[in-house]
Amino acid sequence: MKQRNLANNLEVSALGLGCMGMTAVYGPGGTKSEMIQLIREAHDRGVTLFDTAEAYGPFANEELVGEALQPIRSEIVLATKFGFDINLETGERYGGTNSRPARIKAVADACLKRLRTDCIDLFYQHRVDLNVPIEDVAGAVKDLIAAGKVKHFGLSEAGVQTIRRAHSVQPVTAVQSEYSLFWRGPEAELLATLEELGIGFVPFSPLGAGFLTGKIDENTKFDKDDFRNSVPRFSVEARKANMRLVRIIKAVADRNGATPAQVALAWLLAQKPWIVPIPGTTKLHRLEENLGAVDLELSADDFAEIQAESSKIEVQGARLPEAVLKMTGH
Repeated sequence: MKQRNLANNLEVSALGLGCMGMTAVYGPGGTKSEMIQLIREAHDRGVTLFDTAEAYGPFANEELVGEALQPIRSEIVLATKFGFDINLETGERYGGTNSRPARIKAVADACLKRLRTDCIDLFYQHRVDLNVPIEDVAGAVKDLIAAGKVKHFGLSEAGVQTIRRAHSVQPVTAVQSEYSLFWRGPEAELLATLEELGIGFVPFSPLGAGFLTGKIDENTKFDKDDFRNSVPRFSVEARKANMRLVRIIKAVADRNGATPAQVALAWLLAQKPWIVPIPGTTKLHRLEENLGAVDLELSADDFAEIQAESSKIEVQGARLPEAVLKMTGH
């Protein structure tokens, strides 16, 4: 597996593995034994970056990932997140954000136990807390780094000014946000800011929550618990309109003997050498398909075609429900 350096000498595999969907969000997920096996298979195939969060479950995802990675802990980079208001004992969600310094430190201790480790490699603020100065958040993580409980600081869905302010207190190693051919918002100002500051970028939903694989159309029925049921971009009308984008990707894929998912990931990997996407899956054959993107080299003509044709399309529907978008910190 090819390697990439996010920042601050944190080297990881060119593709990581997003573990969120293994326990929930896109429906029921897989069985515990199947998901543990999948995580270990990913490692066997060269994946070293594994992404989870206290909010996934809550707690169930961290517990799964911790058990799966415990035997190979020294060989991987473990990323998790804090920042939501969740009862640390029961997992009950209170609905908002909570990044008070004392809370961050309590969450870190709880995460360490669930992840069966003595140090978190990359600790992200999951969502910006508008009630807590980002300098205080960065300071709390700086304390955790000094205590040896955390190695690197990350931010998720943060605006560029927030990133700058945090970075001035504690160097930010990675920023996580949505980025793909399905959502190109980071191109407006985020990518330039990260390049200027020397911060790595970890795109989530690099396959547009599955849409760019070509396996979803307006007739697809999602599980009743699948979050995409509440996403405007996944309404029947939006899916029907957005298939134009998939057809562009598929044409390039067919010409290269690849799949749409591989083209979408290869395009993303080619944007910057410090971008490390984290596609998620619950299926081994999809994992293998995604990893094939690392060695797919698209031509200049391929990139030009994707750019020219996609620029004619305005993707329909918001990328997240309105209530969630309000928490992105922009």
